Formats: sequence, C-alpha cells, structure tokens
Amino acid sequence: MEEIYGIRYTRPEVVLLQDTGIGVAETAARTCYDSFENSENDVIKSIRNILPDESMTNELNSIDESQLLDDLAWTYFHHSILEHANLSYLVRGTSRGVLQEHARHRLQAISVRSTRYTMSSIINAFVASLQGGGKEFFIQKILSFDMFVTADEDYNALEISGMYEKLLYQSKKVEDFYAISVAKSSLGFLEEFAGDSQKVYEALEAGKKKRNVGDAFKHIISDNVKVDMVVTFNLRSLKNYFALRDSGAAYFQIRWLAEAMKAATPKKYLDLIVKNK
Repeated sequence: MEEIYGIRYTRPEVVLLQDTGIGVAETAARTCYDSFENSENDVIKSIRNILPDESMTNELNSIDESQLLDDLAWTYFHHSILEHANLSYLVRGTSRGVLQEHARHRLQAISVRSTRYTMSSIINAFVASLQGGGKEFFIQKILSFDMFVTADEDYNALEISGMYEKLLYQSKKVEDFYAISVAKSSLGFLEEFAGDSQKVYEALEAGKKKRNVGDAFKHIISDNVKVDMVVTFNLRSLKNYFALRDSGAAYFQIRWLAEAMKAATPKKYLDLIVKNK
C-alpha cells in the first residue's frame, strides 16, 4: 500500500504462469547463421544433424544461458530473435485506468475480467438496497467487495455513493428497471423478501445471474476499479514494455505493474532485455 497525492493505493500482484524458454530463440538464430556447432549448449549443437525428439526439446527449453543471444541482444541489436520466447502472466488488482494504457501495447495476447459478465453482485446490492436498506446498505456491501485500487475507505465510500446515485437516477428513468437488472427467474425474490435488503441480496446472489448485466451499467464504474487479466508477451515486446513503463516518466500505476511483472520474470530473460552490465 502506498500513498500518492494524498490517496492510498494498493499495488497489483503478478505471477508468471508459463514461459517458453530461450532455447528456441537460440535455435532460430543459429538457423539463420548455420552455426549450431558454435553453441555452448550441447543439445543445440546436435540439432544440425538430427531432428530433436521430445527429450531434446525438453532439454532445449530448459537452457538458461546463451552467449549468442546475449551478443545479438546487446552488441548487434538483432531483437527479432527474441520474439521466439514468450511469457504469460496472471495480473491481479491493477486498475481500469492502467488497462487503457496497457492495451496500447499491441504485440501481446490479453484476456481481461469482463465487466459485462461480472457486475451482478454490484447490481444485486443496489436492487436489494431499494428494499429498505438505502444508500448505506449499498455502500457497506460494495466496500466489502474490495473492488478498488484506492485503499482509503472514506474515499471509496464517496465513489460508491456516486455509483448509487447514478443507479438511482437510471432506475427512475427506465420504466421497467428490474427487467434490465434482475434475471426473470429471480424477480419473485423481490416480493418474497420485500422490505429486507439483506435477504433480497442473498437470494439474488444465490439465483440465476442476469445475462450481460454490465451492458446497462458499465457507466457507473470508474478507472479505480480493480482489473484481473492474463497477458502473454514475446520477449521483444516485453523489452519495449519495460523500457516504457518501468520508467519515471510512466503513470505510477502502470509503473507498479511493470515492476511487478519484472519481479516475476526469470533472470535468463531479463539478462536479454534489461541493461545491467
């Protein structure tokens, strides 16, 4: 947790899910130069004469060092070879604001927790609040979700209050608000537990979720909402990402993400993309 400009924030968490190794990248480079015999890695030396079997590919993918890749990365700047290595990360708890900047890095695969499909609990809390609990019920329920990168409860309560007011406004503008906010099979809970916000909320949570509920309500959430995602970079693209985002010139939240990704990245990759010599 860190305070920036008077507001406390939580940092994202990152785990490396998989990495393909650097052996394929060296194999690709030596294919260009037909220089397999010069490798310090025996398995690559042997590839010139035979096609690798499964045991050889396993050995290839476990290579930790390559002098050729080091030379190409730092002496000849032949970075296209780095595109043969890929790394995938699970990111937890960055923000929607960061997502907008992160997605500008086009050479990546990215899958993001969708607000279209994951807003049900928020809307259920609002619908339930209309059964007597009011704004305070809604605020306390949303606070319990830990859904913001901002960590000051009073600040988050202000943000949630704004969400409530937007939903209340919308509920008065839409003639049949429950038709867009509650699954048809769950509408009976509103009458069954009328006047009891907690029971209505629990029933809605246990019932069928409204399909694509976020389509009608994405407008209520801000850039402070937490985002989870899985991203896959090739090593050349990751080099560019770290150069731009692990920088004092970068927005502090995406810098935190880059720092966490770098901390999760094995040394054999960092040696090829982060200058430390």
